[in-house]
Amino acid sequence: MGEQVARREFSREDRARYRLKVRQCLDVFAEMLRAARFDVERPMTGLEIELNLVDEDAEPAMRNADALAAIADPDFQTELGQFNIEINVAPRRLGGDGTADFERHVRASLNEAEQKARTVGTHMVMIGILPTLRREHLTLESLSANPRYALLNEQIFAARGEDLEIRIDGIDRLAVTADTVAPEAACTSTQFHLQVSPAQFAAYWNAAQTIAGVQVALGANAPFLFGKELWRETRIPLFEQATDTRPEEIKAQGVRPRVWFGERWITSVFDLFEENVRYFPALLPVCDDDDPAQTLARGDTPKLTELRLHNGTVYRWNRPVYDVVRERPHLRVENRVLPAGPTVLDTIANGAFYFGVVRTLAESDRPLWSQMSFSAAEENFHACARHGIDATVYWPGLGYLPVIELVLRRLLPMAYEGLDQWGVDPAERDRLLRVIEQRCLTGRNGAAWQVETLHALEDNDNLDRRSALRQVLKRYIEHMHENVPVHEWPV
Repeated sequence: MGEQVARREFSREDRARYRLKVRQCLDVFAEMLRAARFDVERPMTGLEIELNLVDEDAEPAMRNADALAAIADPDFQTELGQFNIEINVAPRRLGGDGTADFERHVRASLNEAEQKARTVGTHMVMIGILPTLRREHLTLESLSANPRYALLNEQIFAARGEDLEIRIDGIDRLAVTADTVAPEAACTSTQFHLQVSPAQFAAYWNAAQTIAGVQVALGANAPFLFGKELWRETRIPLFEQATDTRPEEIKAQGVRPRVWFGERWITSVFDLFEENVRYFPALLPVCDDDDPAQTLARGDTPKLTELRLHNGTVYRWNRPVYDVVRERPHLRVENRVLPAGPTVLDTIANGAFYFGVVRTLAESDRPLWSQMSFSAAEENFHACARHGIDATVYWPGLGYLPVIELVLRRLLPMAYEGLDQWGVDPAERDRLLRVIEQRCLTGRNGAAWQVETLHALEDNDNLDRRSALRQVLKRYIEHMHENVPVHEWPV
């Protein structure tokens, strides 16, 4: 999202040229896949965490430019809203104490950044949606200064031709309209990156899709929006609606949404990039002067700039990524389903579970997705977003069962096996997966804790909803800094 794109107007000629250039990039990408020119020897994992900024009263602080200037660390970047920033963690190998190294680095970076952010009156929070967020916080003026965001806003609404309607039926009901994409800024996520070879990509992407719902159920951390209790992971329906370029008539025709789970299992990474080009018109038709075919012909590595830019405007929950590092191309699965938080330890435990289970599933002799319809995986995803850790899911051979039973009986053993295959230190493996096990046994994740705490404050302390939500967030921040996993937080 943060890539710099200059503010400009787009002509019909721009769009025609961009379409041709993207298709040329796609042809070159297909040739590269046939030629096996990818970095596969040392697969790396990566991590991004989007953060919210709040003031002393736990209200959103529209000061990310000031906070980033104070932090002065290139690992921290802008995000869509002025109350958002993002940390990009340098990639690492999982083997040995790689996960512990992730945790140490993230904690140290966040603690140092928090100290510096406090000098400009802001505090960082890892949470899916700020409980104190109100509609008046999400306006055109609240978008970050990066011209890309204003340009995306213009293009999305030019495609729609009308205001956004956001409707979410949960415990409460929400029905609002928006004339900007600012509501998307309410959604703050954790993204796990996993480098894979072209030959392995389809298996790892399919595996990630099968467990996306389970991930959301275990990690749900966004039960509130605009003072209402909605889904346990309200970030999912909000993000799906806040960037929807389709008016109602286009939806009725079956046109695909840009925030997309997908519609089929794949056999190659090419399937995903080809679908993006075939189904989705350009939002940012910006071309460079590079000829990727000529670049490939002379033995250099094409950047495929237009294909990558286009791919960045199709928001798959598991997104394919093509990138070039030190003139060597590689592929990654970018797992985007989880919210931020609650703690760094919870985040790394979520990552350990994900990396372990997808390894076991992707390398199994009989692929799970050959026994499960794609629509069942998508239904699991939305059921888990709605109900969180109390969700019921479908699983081949087991039928419908509580998600916590599935995790304890079937998926945790897979996670152990997968982390062993990655070479993770056994003590580190046990420490992180014990967090997931205890979350299941207690039935408490971030969303459950927030809801329990809110109701206790309303019922026992007779606080009104707005005051209670502020107290929820203040207590949340205290526990977040202690880095004690959320299943141990007191209500």
